[in-house]
Amino acid sequence: MQQWYQIFPKNTGLTLYAWIAFCLLPFYFIFRSSTPAEVIIGILLILLFFVTYRLAFIKEGWTVYVSVGIEIAISIGMTLYFGYVYFSLFLAFFIGNIRNRAGFITLYVVHLVSTIVAITIGFFTQTQLLFSQFPFIIICLIGVILLPFNMYNRNKQEKLEDQLEDAQDIIAQLLVVEERERIARDLHDTLGQKLSLIGLKSELAGKLLHTKPETAELELKDIHQTARMALKEVRELVSGMKGTKLKDEMVRVRQFLSAAQIKLHVEGDLELTDTPLLVENVISMCVKEAVTNVVKHSGATQCNISIIRSAKEWMITIQDNGTGIQNRLPMAGNGIIGMRERLEFVNGSLHLSSENGTKLTLQVPRVIKQMEQGDSL
Repeated sequence: MQQWYQIFPKNTGLTLYAWIAFCLLPFYFIFRSSTPAEVIIGILLILLFFVTYRLAFIKEGWTVYVSVGIEIAISIGMTLYFGYVYFSLFLAFFIGNIRNRAGFITLYVVHLVSTIVAITIGFFTQTQLLFSQFPFIIICLIGVILLPFNMYNRNKQEKLEDQLEDAQDIIAQLLVVEERERIARDLHDTLGQKLSLIGLKSELAGKLLHTKPETAELELKDIHQTARMALKEVRELVSGMKGTKLKDEMVRVRQFLSAAQIKLHVEGDLELTDTPLLVENVISMCVKEAVTNVVKHSGATQCNISIIRSAKEWMITIQDNGTGIQNRLPMAGNGIIGMRERLEFVNGSLHLSSENGTKLTLQVPRVIKQMEQGDSL
């Protein structure tokens, strides 16, 4: 609803001066009457109309409809006794600002019918006066018909625009939260594996330091290389998260499992042909997290990774011969949650089961990578 002081409508196709004229015109029609009693009655009707009109803007509920009813009655009286029909434009504007659909339609119909009836009768009671302003009466009727719908639709559009703006603000806030969660997941997935690998190799190097110093030296070199790789990946995350191919990730997975003294067996093609880098990056990160969980929680000695491509999806299975998921509650933490969130982003899914260990299955719909723009020309 408009504020009470917005008696003059905005953006209705008429200037402010036109609305001021409509406010002053009724006094002209009043003072041209022959008797003082009619002048007094007319002035009282005009004052009552504007007071009620103002109250209609600041009231709510049923009092609004009572105010509009009084205004319609005054508008009819002014038309029949003084030949002034232009209060109907004020009412048309106000009715267009009513947001309740049922109330809007009801008042619109009542106002339109009452205006047409009053003008029709007025042509018999104020024949000469109404005929002299016939073109303006036609314009007034057009305004009574169109102005409420124009205002109603405009207010509805403004409301939708406000809601859209609020929604955009909420989306912007959610994007910030999502970006923070993404960074947290990426740091967890990237650094978690590397730090675990450094820990395993450090422990191994400590055991071999006195018995096999040459092997311990190699392990220390691997630790140094892993630390440099972790630093590089962190820089990539900060600069925008460079996508990782499954074939490249599998090299690090082999190294990680080897350091943990877990045998790895891989089946299937590591080249995910015609797959967008985003999808392959999601699969790679999920495989990395799954292998990290195997090393940390399973106590397994064997890990099998199977990659199966069908016409509709990629199916990647990571299975170990460890203790099984029922004894690995910590596994249902950030790692599994992060994998599910990543897979949901590409319409994928994750399934866990215990079959002589733990079996984790990733299912991702196949999406054919679009051709480069240069190739399509």
